[in-house]
Amino acid sequence: MTENASEAPILLFDGVCNLCSAAVHFILERETTPTLRFCALQSDKGRALLEAHNMLHVVANKDPDSLVLIEEGRAYERSNAALRVAKYLRAPYRYGRVFLYVPRFLRDLVYRFIAHNRYRFFGKTDSCLVPTRELRARFAE
Repeated sequence: MTENASEAPILLFDGVCNLCSAAVHFILERETTPTLRFCALQSDKGRALLEAHNMLHVVANKDPDSLVLIEEGRAYERSNAALRVAKYLRAPYRYGRVFLYVPRFLRDLVYRFIAHNRYRFFGKTDSCLVPTRELRARFAE
């Protein structure tokens, strides 16, 4: 993790979404170094981070509609967030960033389709992901 955890990039995710939880585990297993922190959008900390970055629209509906990556003081959502995470991963996954050159409206069209159907395709849990004791420091409280 970076020296100052409060400045480490943080990925806000839908804590009850099975796809999102699987993505967090995928990232944790493939990071080049433990850099990213994670936070459920539904948590108090998640909501505070969204509010601080004028991103409350992400949780305006009953179900959150996007990942949010907060990196170097900026907030990224949808496909921008997902693809920017790739730079923290080992090869070959880090090369997914090349899709940032695809026009955003096309990337977000695919992203929104998956996000809209994620519970139907992958299911959801009744509660947010609870990290193991070893991973707890990687999650914002």
